[in-house]
Amino acid sequence: MTRAVRGSLIAAAVTLIATTAPAQTVPNWDAVIAAAKREGQVVVYSTYMSPKTHQAVGDAFEKKYGIRVELLQGRGEIRERVRIEQASGRYLGDVLHTAITVAVRARDENHSLQQLGPMPSLARLKPEFKRRADDYMAPIFTINYGILVNTRLVKPGEQPQGWQDLLDPKWKGKILADDPRASGGGRVMFHMTYDKFGRAFQEKLATQELAFARDYQESVRRVARGEYPIYVPFILSEAANLRGLPVTYVVPREGVTYGSYASTILKNPPHPNAARLMADFYLSDEAQAVYARSGHGITIMDLAEKLPPEIERLANAPPLVDEDFTRIDEMFAHAREIYK
Repeated sequence: MTRAVRGSLIAAAVTLIATTAPAQTVPNWDAVIAAAKREGQVVVYSTYMSPKTHQAVGDAFEKKYGIRVELLQGRGEIRERVRIEQASGRYLGDVLHTAITVAVRARDENHSLQQLGPMPSLARLKPEFKRRADDYMAPIFTINYGILVNTRLVKPGEQPQGWQDLLDPKWKGKILADDPRASGGGRVMFHMTYDKFGRAFQEKLATQELAFARDYQESVRRVARGEYPIYVPFILSEAANLRGLPVTYVVPREGVTYGSYASTILKNPPHPNAARLMADFYLSDEAQAVYARSGHGITIMDLAEKLPPEIERLANAPPLVDEDFTRIDEMFAHAREIYK
């Protein structure tokens, strides 16, 4: 548990140019800010284990509004904590910062979310993310997936440049992949490429004799050691950790597969105005710049900061398809049928 998130901002992550991006005018928003400052703190529960981005965003929020951020990070334990608090009526958390798949369950199954209400920054969402936003959640960043290639085994001109290139017969028996029959990046890649290219793509990919793994870090190391020339799907926000290794990443030409994270507000938050302000702040220039410089995809269309070209390429990588959370079990069944 990290409490009272504060300290020095990562200056390079949030240095913004002076222009202010347009936002929607929300009646009485100044009153929300004033009430949030009187509340004095906001409690954020996050299932995303990223001290670097949480620290920078929390510090920027406190610097701007003088409101203290308390953060609790975890995975399954966060979901259980929310369930217990909501069931017992002992409300401690304000904001749930989590994958949209988790937010959907919190909204529809546990009924533990309340509506966001009007927020100025919602108008800044890119069209593809505005389609996914609703009264209860707003997409704030994405974890994007691409292709990892060993540069000693694959020459630059021969590297696959997209998902379809993985079907080239020369890669048969040479692709290490996350298992699509389990939760994780492999499931996401299977689902999105299935929706984009159809079942025939997956059936042909299966003839490439993929080697499946479920340990992401070890898979990256295996490609770096030269055990396999290609690994999919590679988390593009990990690109900075590749320096010095004989590997490179590819942003697929057709678009990235990805998972979105959202800001939501828990039911009966003890700091309701600070909760709304924090949920809105995740779509601010300050917060979006933190996510961009950490290699994540951003969800707003008008970031004021001019990003370096490679960071810009990662931050605004086009999505392959829209996310669809209604057919996950169906996709698991297809994956088990195709990859026996």
